[in-house]
Amino acid sequence: MARSILTLAATLLAATLHAQSPQLTAYFPQWGLYNTPQYNVKTLLASGGAEKLDQLNYAQGFVTDGKCSIADPNADLNFTFSADQSVDNIADQPTQPLRGNLNQLIKLKRKYPKLKLIISLEGKGSDFAADAQPDKRAAFVSSCIDIFLKGNLAPGIKAPNLFDGIDVDWEFPHEEDAANFQALLTEFRTQMNAFHPGLRLNIAVGPSPRMYPGTNFTAISGIVDQIGLMTYDMAGPWSKTTGLLAPLSLSQDQHHGSVANTINAYQQAGIPSQKLLMGIPFYGYGWHQVLEDNNGLFQEGEGIRGDRPYSHILTLIEQSTVYRDPTSQAPWLFDGDIFWTYEDPTSIHAKGAYARDHQLGGLMIWELGEDTPSAALLHASWESLNPQTYDPDSTR
Repeated sequence: MARSILTLAATLLAATLHAQSPQLTAYFPQWGLYNTPQYNVKTLLASGGAEKLDQLNYAQGFVTDGKCSIADPNADLNFTFSADQSVDNIADQPTQPLRGNLNQLIKLKRKYPKLKLIISLEGKGSDFAADAQPDKRAAFVSSCIDIFLKGNLAPGIKAPNLFDGIDVDWEFPHEEDAANFQALLTEFRTQMNAFHPGLRLNIAVGPSPRMYPGTNFTAISGIVDQIGLMTYDMAGPWSKTTGLLAPLSLSQDQHHGSVANTINAYQQAGIPSQKLLMGIPFYGYGWHQVLEDNNGLFQEGEGIRGDRPYSHILTLIEQSTVYRDPTSQAPWLFDGDIFWTYEDPTSIHAKGAYARDHQLGGLMIWELGEDTPSAALLHASWESLNPQTYDPDSTR
């Protein structure tokens, strides 16, 4: 009997520790199909990254005209993958009803049944605001559950139980939307529980709770399972001076925000640490005509339009010098004229350590298609959360 009690206690302790272990979540880009080279589900599998993930957020499902809808029927349902592009090395047949990314996700889930697949709902803030109105929200939520959770993807095309939950990305509710924002999430929770208890309801939020005036985050944290923090874009080409994209903490001269400040602000707003996911960007921003003082950091320059994937920034390193902020561990490139801010394995390891030390829910990656073919940043993200299981002297 004593041995049985000890065994039960050990099992319960192990389960508790597992439940509290930080999770690795990443957004999969629907548009990766059109990248050069193409980024698809097979790419994720071949890189060894799929087995590292706890949750995959599929971006995206659309929010338009009062309902949820398939954002890109070609990418999601119709694209015919060859055997080389397919997760199971079996080519799609042009006559099969369901092809595209969603069929590949079904195959991925067969390989990794513990991987949670979440549909990320994205759209204009004005559409979310309209759909959250009292006379529309129930029907709107019902449409989202019907298409993505019940799997009624299109006439004659069904995929029940593909997605394990919904991620709501409303950017951003105004003060007059605050009550409806909470009510919309409550409606999602109510209908999801009625359909299948245990489904995940998540939200993505901006780098400051001040972007959500009037929102009761204490109440919302009791409704949702995870809150993904978009802890990036602290600086970018919209600014007349260079800065760091997503510094973990502030150096003395940093004039923008920091990841740690964002986390502290949401904790103070009433969200438990275990529900917070720290956002990690897999892209960078640049400026040119940058002054040489301070190796280009916090100097005036002309912003370079758009972001660049980490895979591209790596090609620039030989022509530049890599510098690193000692406070945040954030890197930047500077060649005397052009400045790039980005994340690398060193800065990600620092963030993973912070997430562990502060008992956060984990890390959230935006987005997988911007990584290297070997998924260098994805692997670094996993290693940062699991430091006891990898060899720090290994290289990729």
